[in-house]
Amino acid sequence: LHNLTPFKGSRKKAKRIGRGLGSGHGAYSTRGMKGQRSRSGGSKGLKARGMKQLILRIPKLSGFRSRHEKGARINVDRLEELFTAGETVTPALLVRRGAIRSPKGSKLVAVKILGEGNLQKALTVKGCAVSASAKEKIEKAGGSVKGAAEA
Repeated sequence: LHNLTPFKGSRKKAKRIGRGLGSGHGAYSTRGMKGQRSRSGGSKGLKARGMKQLILRIPKLSGFRSRHEKGARINVDRLEELFTAGETVTPALLVRRGAIRSPKGSKLVAVKILGEGNLQKALTVKGCAVSASAKEKIEKAGGSVKGAAEA
């Protein structure tokens, strides 16, 4: 054990500062010429910044997130699968049948019916927002839209 040594190149020699001009690190001792950092004790206490500087360094969040719940969307082809002819489509019924999920702690859901797909059954839609194309398809199939603004 007495003759074990570290591998060559695995240990780096310490930089000996301020040991004369011949050392390569004499004279200004790697600190440059003048200035606060060249003095003894000059490197301490420089990083303390005010609160504003700290806040300015934090990257900003981009975009916008609304605090309002986004309403559920469902297409007319899904209504074709879930309902039989002559039934009334309501947001509560859509939640019960598992077509949409209600937000936590809320019983009412804003629902918009979109016009993708085909509809052959006559359905009555109540309490849902309906797109123009969806309204056209519902009425073409012999159904009706009640109590909802066209959105």
